Amino acid sequence: MNHFEMKEGELHAEDVAIRRIAAAVGTPVYIYSAATLRRHYTVLRDAFAVHPELGTPLIAYAVKANSNVEVLRVLSGLGAGADTVSEGEIRRALAAGVAPGRIVFSGVGKTRCEITFALKTGVAEINVESAAELDAVASVARELNLIAPVAFRVNPDVEAGGHVKISTGKAENKFGVSFAQAHELYAAATKDPHLRPVGVACHIGSQITDLAPLRAAFIKMRAFVESLRAEGLSVERLDLGGGLGVPYFNQPDPPSPADYAAMIAEVIGGLNIQLAFEPGRMIAANAGVLISDVIHVNVRPEGRSFLVLDAAMNDLIRPAMYDAYHDIRPVVPRGGAHRTYDVVGPVCETGDTFARERDLAPLETGDLVAFMTAGAYGAAMASEYNTRPLIPEVLVDGARFAVIRERPTYDEILGRDRLGGWQT
Repeated sequence: MNHFEMKEGELHAEDVAIRRIAAAVGTPVYIYSAATLRRHYTVLRDAFAVHPELGTPLIAYAVKANSNVEVLRVLSGLGAGADTVSEGEIRRALAAGVAPGRIVFSGVGKTRCEITFALKTGVAEINVESAAELDAVASVARELNLIAPVAFRVNPDVEAGGHVKISTGKAENKFGVSFAQAHELYAAATKDPHLRPVGVACHIGSQITDLAPLRAAFIKMRAFVESLRAEGLSVERLDLGGGLGVPYFNQPDPPSPADYAAMIAEVIGGLNIQLAFEPGRMIAANAGVLISDVIHVNVRPEGRSFLVLDAAMNDLIRPAMYDAYHDIRPVVPRGGAHRTYDVVGPVCETGDTFARERDLAPLETGDLVAFMTAGAYGAAMASEYNTRPLIPEVLVDGARFAVIRERPTYDEILGRDRLGGWQT
């Protein structure tokens, strides 16, 4: 469910007409619904509450999905933690009011500077993904005379995810270590006075629409926890990652949070361990839309029609990078028979194509269209390719809206460039 609905013949974000926002802010623009963010988080939280045997999990929102501080603030106000993959994301979480003890630091390539910042901040855990990284964390902790809380990300060799580029749980993927290596690293870390092993973690992919691979991975993770404990090793936390999919309108509905929680209760129940989860897309995706203006319709003599928009692949890269599908809706639908369009942006790349042969209501120059399910991995992955300014982000809450990231001016963009010292 989301809060983008037709009212009086035009698309609204909660109680605000999208045409009103576009007129005030310009296009392209990302618009987020605070009500949808709140609903998606609470539905997941409440799904686990039905299973008291699971305790109270740490729901650490994956900041990479949508990292705007105001979006994070909405979620932190509900008690969400943060799953982060860089110092910058840790800083965003802190700025949004997330307590350090509810921040997880993940990622395969943490630098010593980032590890230093995380330890000084006092994050809940650093998810270690290799022996080399464990050595680096231990070294930094010794230098700081601190004790680093570490969890070990295991690669369970289970394939899942909506695209090969977002599948992370197979042995050939770069993430995590094998069960055998994780066992060795865990045992070794218990002997280091500057390391405190707190648990194990896994994350097998994104946009997962079937519980079967998740179940398979979680069964393996439970057995692994039991094997560590059988050797007298303390395992306090089991981080099961994220990855539960969302409906992109051209796919069957994914499992509900209630079904997800019930499966976890069946697999993990009775383990007596704190659970952690890292949802991102399932909270943010349907909470956002990208609004774009039709520049013109290019009708070729042979009959092919190109709907040319002012949004481009640098604003929403998912279709170009992942062949991702986004439902496209006119903000104010016109009457008449539907037409078939190739929906494209203005960037000088054939890859700047959002959809081919998409059946849409008739559109003309100056009409607004909405890319649905664009709240995750949209603005967060945007760039200034072709010296196109990053587009603004707007948060709607009821009948109110506010710009939560401004569109930079060209002077601001050019002002970041500097001449070399030898130039005059």
